[in-house]
Amino acid sequence: MERVVPTALDVPTGIVTLPDAIGAASVAPKLMTNMTCIEDLRRAARRRVPRAFFDYAEAGSYAEQTLRANRADLERITLRQRVLVDVEQRDTATTILGEKVSLPVALAPIGLGGMQWADGEILACRAAKAAGIPYTMSTMSICSIEDVAQAVGKPFWFQLYVMKDRGFVRALAERAHAARCSTLVLTVDLQVLGQRHVDIRNGLSVPPALKLRTILDIASRPAWAARMLTAKRWTFGNLAGHVKGEDSVKAVADWVAHQFDATLNWSDVEWIRSIWPGKLILKGILNVDDARSASKAGADAIVVSNHGGRQLDGAPSTISMLPRIAEAVGSEVEVLFDGGVRSGQDVMRALALGARACLVGRAYVYGLGAGGERGVATAIDILRKELYVTMALTGTRSVEEIDGRVLN
Repeated sequence: MERVVPTALDVPTGIVTLPDAIGAASVAPKLMTNMTCIEDLRRAARRRVPRAFFDYAEAGSYAEQTLRANRADLERITLRQRVLVDVEQRDTATTILGEKVSLPVALAPIGLGGMQWADGEILACRAAKAAGIPYTMSTMSICSIEDVAQAVGKPFWFQLYVMKDRGFVRALAERAHAARCSTLVLTVDLQVLGQRHVDIRNGLSVPPALKLRTILDIASRPAWAARMLTAKRWTFGNLAGHVKGEDSVKAVADWVAHQFDATLNWSDVEWIRSIWPGKLILKGILNVDDARSASKAGADAIVVSNHGGRQLDGAPSTISMLPRIAEAVGSEVEVLFDGGVRSGQDVMRALALGARACLVGRAYVYGLGAGGERGVATAIDILRKELYVTMALTGTRSVEEIDGRVLN
């Protein structure tokens, strides 16, 4: 696996990139200087990652109406240009749940990160920590909780699914606590699985099933294949030792498919709150009533999210629901946002409409697929620089100043 010699980020004067908790001695990997925007990373990832795994990260459910709406509705929001404002000193730093961060962004949980690039979860976590922002590890990751904790040595967030096997759920929460995870992100909108047509057509499996089409696809990406030979794991690390017949692709797939729990309800959230001693975020909130219920259930924050357009197709975009949810509960819980964020301008739009910070998924996954740790660092840096410039052109000096006044 490629090992990149780290160096400090090239930072514009006045920007705060590393919180005190990370320390001035922290370093980040070299950036991919030929990548100027997230779309550049996307194109590179598409060339370098086998089709089934790229499509898995890229696709939405059913007709992908909600997937498209997340982007289209963000793009319709226009920013208000301001001039003749002294913006020489600007600061992108803020806090999320009391944690100092260098910019109002966290890396969202994504499954199969380690199939985008070998040991992908470790590399993404390292890049996030070097940049001074949170990383969220998925239950359905390739590396295990312990793999990431041992390799990175710093607290991170862990995303949890409530499965039918409540004993396994409790064990995952206990493992996350033992690994010093500071925050549990409970995903509440996956009680049944929305169909993603492309995954069915591609015959998606982990590890890849040895079919002719799959073999040819991997053979056309020899660098990816060579890196995977050095990976810690080739299947779901958090399930290791739990699923009977875990060496069988079919056995793991069958177990996962039968573990999503249609009985999931608010009493389960209260149970999770009772067994988790740290901060709790509920991810998958898309209406005011659910946001209020989340607050009553003891959540410290919510993520206004439609699972990136991967669950209920035909649901509204997250940005269209953000203002009313933020207005209803913003004084009770921190409101985070995800869904379609591809630029620093999108981060500005979400903050202006009431979000405390944004979770980004595909934007950093493209970076991971394009260049591993270096690609993730590049994705974060692109968002940071775009936000920094956007703040200047809207007459904004700090994240705390961003509100509806920056919008037309």
